Amino acid sequence: MGAEGSAARCAPGAGPAGSVGRVTDTTRPSPELFSWEFATDPYPAYAWLREHAPVRWTTLPSGVDAWLVTRYADARQALADPRLSKNPVHHAGESGAKGKTGIPGERTAELTTHLLNIDPPDHTRLRRLVSKAFTPRTVALFEPRVRELTDGFIDAFAGRGEADLIHEFAFPLPIYAICDLLGVPREDQDDFRDWAGMMVRHAAPGQGGGPRGGVARAVKRMRAYLVELIHRKRGDLGDDLISALIRAGDHGEHLTENEAAAMAFILLFAGFETTVNLIGNGVHTLLAHPAQRAALQEALAAGDDTLLGSAVEELLRYDGPVEMATWRYATEPLEIGGRAVAAGDPVLVVLAAADRDPARFTAPDTPDLGRRDNPHLGYGHGIHYCLGAPLARLEARTALAALLTRLPDLRLAVEPAELRWRGGLIMRGLRTLPVEFTAVAPPAS
Repeated sequence: MGAEGSAARCAPGAGPAGSVGRVTDTTRPSPELFSWEFATDPYPAYAWLREHAPVRWTTLPSGVDAWLVTRYADARQALADPRLSKNPVHHAGESGAKGKTGIPGERTAELTTHLLNIDPPDHTRLRRLVSKAFTPRTVALFEPRVRELTDGFIDAFAGRGEADLIHEFAFPLPIYAICDLLGVPREDQDDFRDWAGMMVRHAAPGQGGGPRGGVARAVKRMRAYLVELIHRKRGDLGDDLISALIRAGDHGEHLTENEAAAMAFILLFAGFETTVNLIGNGVHTLLAHPAQRAALQEALAAGDDTLLGSAVEELLRYDGPVEMATWRYATEPLEIGGRAVAAGDPVLVVLAAADRDPARFTAPDTPDLGRRDNPHLGYGHGIHYCLGAPLARLEARTALAALLTRLPDLRLAVEPAELRWRGGLIMRGLRTLPVEFTAVAPPAS
């Protein structure tokens, strides 16, 4: 992962879009962005940006230039600004740069017509269709299955007294959960775990991530499978999410096969990695703050899950799973935080920075599981607010409650400095989370 380019050091102040707004400031030293040290703890660098360059033209490791937005007020405004399009067609960069701003492999696999890449009116239509299938009632009915999966994964390692909570728990739980919700047959779900694993490993610092092009191949295989599954389900509709998408399309709302496949793909892709990171980052935060963790364990032991709900929200704010919101592109000249943004400029809203803004949150660098005033941006804001947030919250609540209750003396098995974080621009998560605990026999069946 490369360091920040020299063009990123922007002088404060306004100016015509594309000119003064991008002048380089060589007088003020800036922290290095996108290094391995930065991946471990980006928050000091984000604090510097909030204070000195809250809207900054930056060269990313991929070579793409973009604005980074780091203050809460600016971030919230940008997330809801209709002049910032989600459609990459508005990117003014060269064709090579345009290919580096989405999910790897989605373009070649023809999976771009999903909610993260489109604007109204198409976004409005597709979100309405998916919302009909992805209702709070659907999520609530799914809770017993999430509990069953959670207990099953813990059973598999509880007797050992040690585990890697990422690979043995946080990673498989949302994969199998979203597969069940989509309607992927149980006998095919291991394939999805393999494909998802290729996509996650691709971004791991210091790891090759498999053979070159492995991510794109995994995405193509996933698409081919989803298209075939959609064909199969048309003749045998069930109560799953893909069947609901088919029903919506069959009622005159024009959900094409590509749209159905792309929607299933993005629900799977966005629905597993965010939850992997939410659980992993959340457990890491609790282990690093024993007093907060003890308070939560005491509440759970007393049968009170009120603190659990606010705890998940605070973990989303404090060290959330999504470091930056997905790409946006200015459709016309506009201003963000006093900076002139040119038409076609890419904009990245840094959620991790905004959610630690002291102008909005009291003591933002200290986790407070009982925090009440917590309008964090962990799942976005505006029309692109994460559709799967209720499921991710359910999975996180279930996972944390089970771990803290069944493994009460859970602790890190390595020194904190030995932990490594996956590289990448959008997501923030640990590569591994080795833990140890007093071994316990799984419940008798």
